[in-house]
Amino acid sequence: MRAICLQHVPFEGPGAFAASLALRGAALERYLIPKDGLPKDAGDLLIVMGGPMSVNDPDQWIAEETALIRAALLAGKPVLGVCLGSQFMAKALGATIRPGKALEIGMTPIKLAPEARHDPVFKALPDSFEVFEWHGEVFDLPQGCEPLAGSAIAPLQAFRYGSCAYGLLFHLEMEAAGIDALCRECTPDLIKAKLTAQEVKIQAAPHLPTLHQFADRLIHHLVSAAN
Repeated sequence: MRAICLQHVPFEGPGAFAASLALRGAALERYLIPKDGLPKDAGDLLIVMGGPMSVNDPDQWIAEETALIRAALLAGKPVLGVCLGSQFMAKALGATIRPGKALEIGMTPIKLAPEARHDPVFKALPDSFEVFEWHGEVFDLPQGCEPLAGSAIAPLQAFRYGSCAYGLLFHLEMEAAGIDALCRECTPDLIKAKLTAQEVKIQAAPHLPTLHQFADRLIHHLVSAAN
């Protein structure tokens, strides 16, 4: 099966998702958007990664990517949107994306929504746990979607559309090298949030193995849905 990964900056790639896909025999095709242009189709599984831009920016490529994601969602394909990717999904499904009350950077506690107890992936998770975040914009629940988790700053942190399309405002896939790169490339965000790179990295390190287990469970569900 073909997994298509849309990246928006070189330093926000599929991370731990790549190993989970390889383990299940999936061929991973990466496209750096807008530099490489969009793929001709969404493959069997579409993964949309993060980036510092906004889905509200007026660039033509953002409209084109939104249309590609919308078509994949309406076709019932497995889709996974992470951070900016979840905002693309929400926009494609008609929701408004807006600035949050504050930046969410580093490890953040989130709580499961009651609906998560019926979700094939989220039902195995504790009621409250910490995830890695790096975003400033939030969104409301798109019509026809199930809410799965929220935080104090972003009431909607995760949602599902249909049986196999997930939008996550947080990062399950982030590896130590990815966090290093984010801290290096997005230093103004750290300054604004009154955080240091060292703080963010030290706090995140113990949580990464658990987040990667969750990432693997999610990829397993999406690959199973694609086959």
